[in-house]
Amino acid sequence: MHNSKRSSTMVLACTFAAFVYAMPACANEAGDEEGGTLSILFENDIFYHTDRDYTNGVQIAWTTRPEQSWDWATHTARWLPFFGQEGEVRTSYSIGQNIYTPSNLHLPNPDPSDRPYAGFLYLGLGVINESPDLGDGTVRQLDQAELDLGVVGPDSLAEKSQKFVHRIIHDTIPQGWSYQLSNEPALVLMDEKTWKFSSWKVLGFSLDVDPHVGAAVGNVYDYVNAGAMARFGLNLPDDYGPVRIEPSLPGSNFFKATGAIGAYVFAGVDGRAIARNIFLDGNTWQDSRHVTKIPYVGDMQLGAALTFRAFRLSFTHVFRTREFTTQHHSDQFGAINLSVRF
Repeated sequence: MHNSKRSSTMVLACTFAAFVYAMPACANEAGDEEGGTLSILFENDIFYHTDRDYTNGVQIAWTTRPEQSWDWATHTARWLPFFGQEGEVRTSYSIGQNIYTPSNLHLPNPDPSDRPYAGFLYLGLGVINESPDLGDGTVRQLDQAELDLGVVGPDSLAEKSQKFVHRIIHDTIPQGWSYQLSNEPALVLMDEKTWKFSSWKVLGFSLDVDPHVGAAVGNVYDYVNAGAMARFGLNLPDDYGPVRIEPSLPGSNFFKATGAIGAYVFAGVDGRAIARNIFLDGNTWQDSRHVTKIPYVGDMQLGAALTFRAFRLSFTHVFRTREFTTQHHSDQFGAINLSVRF
């Protein structure tokens, strides 16, 4: 088992390294001040003194500049249904891990009516198309499609990750990981569309509202979602808000500063109709712990972002409604995102 874990980790890490290493080979030598964007995202419920349900998520992503996308990425963007047929195409590469636990970490045999232990380790490959800004008040559109491939179960290394961190911070060592979901190859394909309307000026500040719709299919998630986000601030960067780990409101890893310093606050909502959630429904092809999920889940988020030249730093406070029938409380967690343009 330990060899299997090390092997799966090495495969994911080497594949991600190959993606990043290969990017310069397809770069256009023409100068472009935007460059690519490195994004580091950390989500955890420690900000609100809880340790349950979706308790931790980390993701590192690289988003290319438009000229740096492979030809296949542009062809894919033009081939995908409902995707924009003109505009700037970017490619994204990501690696991440999610951790899910029941509410009582002290029980060696967790309560069967509580969420099962589970982890998800994945590589993501995405295609992004942003319609051009015609300067005439036309509604712009951002299309994002991403394929995540990975593993759910012990090979996700979620148990080792959580126990390692809890030992460092002298927190409760979870006792019930032997009842986690079994190893299962994981696949999820996500597609999201966001519209950006012209911003309004209010007392020297800017206000915009970006509605969105999306969907996901695979053995990890099956859902459709819709919502909107509003931003209000000074020198709003040309972006779609900070990113979050799916399922969530969409954002964009890339951004374009409109001043040396920019700052804004934001608020958003997202509703999802869910047909499958492996972290609640359990393994697909074998018996495992599971609970009865609630088919409709909502997120509300509040936050603030600061941009300084090539940097964007944001914090998001997320409120999530109950996800399964025997869940006693709704959830809340925080997300910190740092994006750096190169």
